[in-house]
Amino acid sequence: MPDTCTLELHAAGAWHAAASVSLLGSEADGWKAKTYSGYAVDWAFAHAGATDAHALCARWPVGLEPCQEEHWPVHLIDMLPQGYGRQELLRRIGAPATAGVAADWKLLLAGAGNPIGNLRVKEAADWLAANAGPLRGFTDDEVAQRGDEFAEYLASHGLFVAGSSGVQGEWPKILLTRADDGLLYLDHTLPDERAVQHYIVKFGRGTDLQLASILRHEAPYMDIARLLGLRVHAPLTLRQRALFIPRFDRVAQGGAVTRLAQESIATLTGMPGFEAVPSHDQVCEALIRHSSDPQSDVLEYIKRDIANLALLNKDNHARNTAVQRDFQGRIALTPLYDFVPMYLHPDGIARRIRWEGNDNGQPDWARVVDRVCDLAAQALQTKPGAKKKRKPTIARETLVTGLKAMEPALRHVVADGNALGVEPDVLNHIRPHLLARADELATLA
Repeated sequence: MPDTCTLELHAAGAWHAAASVSLLGSEADGWKAKTYSGYAVDWAFAHAGATDAHALCARWPVGLEPCQEEHWPVHLIDMLPQGYGRQELLRRIGAPATAGVAADWKLLLAGAGNPIGNLRVKEAADWLAANAGPLRGFTDDEVAQRGDEFAEYLASHGLFVAGSSGVQGEWPKILLTRADDGLLYLDHTLPDERAVQHYIVKFGRGTDLQLASILRHEAPYMDIARLLGLRVHAPLTLRQRALFIPRFDRVAQGGAVTRLAQESIATLTGMPGFEAVPSHDQVCEALIRHSSDPQSDVLEYIKRDIANLALLNKDNHARNTAVQRDFQGRIALTPLYDFVPMYLHPDGIARRIRWEGNDNGQPDWARVVDRVCDLAAQALQTKPGAKKKRKPTIARETLVTGLKAMEPALRHVVADGNALGVEPDVLNHIRPHLLARADELATLA
């Protein structure tokens, strides 16, 4: 098996060999192996200094400077199939379901041919093309009726699912694209010129009633997020046990598809692996340094934390929030995703990312605001001899005003949650948390 892979980047309607990653450590070490990465010379000259969608990530501008790390680049880890997608791919390549990190490199070279965003591993794309199977479309009802058995149904008809199931996360998810004939196709099998709308379809898991409730609430929770003023893409649609989630990393228009760059906050903060997480402070610092509009993104980020605490979405790990980069230089938080009542999860999911020294599940929001203003002030300071780069400051008054605007919306959810789609048992459980957040914002100054 090769110890080097080529990273291709989609731009201007085509895939380009933009960079390569070589293992310096053992393949058996998985994502923990030492690596050496570099942009392709022609790409480096064509897009020198870019940190937008022409770059692999915001932290590593396009250029001739190589990147040597004690582990895989974090943007490469973002592309590694995990959860359901990992298990499905392990079966496909004949590896045991218990295979650990030693299988990571093999999984990358097979499963990163069609990930979220505008990057792919060339070797995985080649492998996927050789195993794609026939082009076949399905109606919405065919997808919805089969639920979590849809993957097995596809496999029984010779359709290879792994190229459209590499979305990270424990829930069964498949990337489906609606074509010009109105049918749904596995995303990796449909030519761009036929694409009309791209979806992540999330399926229910087994017979657990708590997990079923989580899936049922994802669409109304997203509607509530919109009510709270959060950045939301499009309404979600639940059909039986299949949740259709419109994708925001794809723009289909005029017979062409623009793929927007997407990186997790693990990548944005340089946090490798799957267990380690940054603090909220570190995320805000990274947003201040890399976002095109730090004021807007930091406000959005804090609002999301308030919403998570109010509606008990405890699963705030480093890949449940991401940044999007376009080709015009804009870098910003993506729309919200995976916003659900995770307190229902039978495994007892704990809150992962916290504020430094100010988080026992009830942060002092005035201290949070003061902290991010301090981080913005620190970002203005440049090291001696460094190229000076102006950074916008974070206006405290603007943050406070934006946060306080959530208070009436939180109280509205308390009063009319059932009408908004929240089931009575869930609303009864989250009501005191909604009121507590509203009361905290009422006194914020």
